[in-house]
Amino acid sequence: MPPTSVMNAPGTRTTCWKAATPAAAHAIRTAPRRPFTQPRSFSLTPRRGTMQASNRLQTAFSQGRQSLGMWQMLPGANVSRLLARSGADWVVVDCEHGNIDGCRRSDGAMHDAVPAIAALGVSPLVRIPDIQSWMVKRALDAGAHGVLVPLLRTVEQAKELVLAAKFPPVGHRGFGSPLSPERFHPMPTFTEYLQQANDALLTMVQIETQEAFDAVDEIAAVDGIDVLFIGPFDLGNNIGHPVFNGVIAPELEAAIAKILAACRKSGKKCGIYSTSGEQARVFADQGFDMISVAADYTALEFVLKQQFSVASGGARPSKGGSY
Repeated sequence: MPPTSVMNAPGTRTTCWKAATPAAAHAIRTAPRRPFTQPRSFSLTPRRGTMQASNRLQTAFSQGRQSLGMWQMLPGANVSRLLARSGADWVVVDCEHGNIDGCRRSDGAMHDAVPAIAALGVSPLVRIPDIQSWMVKRALDAGAHGVLVPLLRTVEQAKELVLAAKFPPVGHRGFGSPLSPERFHPMPTFTEYLQQANDALLTMVQIETQEAFDAVDEIAAVDGIDVLFIGPFDLGNNIGHPVFNGVIAPELEAAIAKILAACRKSGKKCGIYSTSGEQARVFADQGFDMISVAADYTALEFVLKQQFSVASGGARPSKGGSY
């Protein structure tokens, strides 16, 4: 049967088939029809571990290995990708102290950073500015693999955080973001995300206030809190032993050791912020599970000063103990 072309609107053409003879047309009309088959159905049973395996930090924890990460304080997806290509398992998008407009008037920079990091197979983590449930929701809805909450003070706050970070029946997180499943590879369905998120996403709190330090054993025992993360600078300030010129006082060292011990006792993971690769190595030797290596802003400043010093014949600057 030769095809015939039928002109529709100007510039468009539809090709159809026309029977060459009346006998052929009759054969087409009377030919047995193929039975209609239902489209393939998809199982609602989750692919076990899909999201957990895609969360690189979660994978490191499950394998019992230490995990190193980077800290993003400057906005921009290119900065996010640069940090993610460093070899890190995770990148913290810092919406507390960083120049990133996350969870304030606008969180566009956070929404740019999270997918850029996740696209390279690295876990995007978001440090929210404050302990507020809507900030937790925005970070997780952007697709963060975990949230880091600063300046925790009480056990009650830790429990409220778990409620904000988990879907019912464990918590009361709202469900509806089409963005969050896209930050995992392979991408889970909506149903799979709902079924797996409570186990796959990490809920992390910073122990850096006197109140949290005093209650560290009780906070570590809260079900649903995965990581206790130490901010040495604020912790030192709040217990009366600040970090001056990069020097950690013996009293602060003892406080850090106490938090690590509380994590070991409760079976939780312990993370810590460091200012350099050398310091990160020291913390790794002490047994921390999650260690930051460098922050973009200070790393850039250090390298620029170092290279300028070399070019001008001056002495190489030392990294020091600042952020």
